[in-house]
Amino acid sequence: MMSSNHIIEVDEANFHPDVITYSNTMPVVAVFWAEWSQPSHLFTPILEKLVNESPGTFRLAKVNADITPNLNIQLGVVTLPTVKAFHRERLVNEFTGVQNPPFVRDFIKNLTPIPPSLEMERANGLLSMRDYKKAAISFRSALKANPDNSAALLGLAKALLAQGDASGSLVVLMDFPAGTDFSTAQQIIPLAQLVSKLDTNPESFEQDNLAVMLGRSLTLITNGNLPAAADGLLEILRQNKNYRKGAARQSMVGLLAMMDQDAPETRDYRNELSSILF
Repeated sequence: MMSSNHIIEVDEANFHPDVITYSNTMPVVAVFWAEWSQPSHLFTPILEKLVNESPGTFRLAKVNADITPNLNIQLGVVTLPTVKAFHRERLVNEFTGVQNPPFVRDFIKNLTPIPPSLEMERANGLLSMRDYKKAAISFRSALKANPDNSAALLGLAKALLAQGDASGSLVVLMDFPAGTDFSTAQQIIPLAQLVSKLDTNPESFEQDNLAVMLGRSLTLITNGNLPAAADGLLEILRQNKNYRKGAARQSMVGLLAMMDQDAPETRDYRNELSSILF
């Protein structure tokens, strides 16, 4: 049995010191489970086995969701098991449900971000400047040095989609490694799939006024004009926030994931989306 330093049980009283604060020492993986949840009993041993195989790589914090109702609400835990990883006091990645051991190994391996290289800094700079063609070239160059660099893979997927290469973007996104950028990649997939549908079946975007507006917004994305696309998607949601069974909402979420997270306009668009939906 591994020492309590690496596998611990936490509740609402000690979650912050033993998970959040301790994540300054090493990554902490919190698994939310319950006695009545059979999937939890099937999955938790996978994490325990990884701790035993590589002590000191991460701390495993087991959280009985039945006794942490406030924490569940705070962290948005609605499915068991739920896994949330923290590093340097930040939530860096998460997933829900039972996953296979290779996925979990990659998830653990990618918890600590790779220090950015000069090529990555250049690529991210080009992406922020919306020079998507040069950004894609630069991200590919960074991937030659490190094929598992999830930040470079995510940047490449964004740059390709903003150039209209939805199929190329989906190739990257659908085989995305577990790690700190996995959740963001998952958010972009529905958007890339809808852009791909526009390429293969444009007639489906001519059925009504909102369909035409959706098609125009997607075209703006492929032309690299993300702010104008966001304006169009928000207008669709103002008229029908459940349009196409949530496809417009998912597209807006994916578009926000593509945009510069530090830009004031991104925060404004995110706030506008929240005001429309909630």
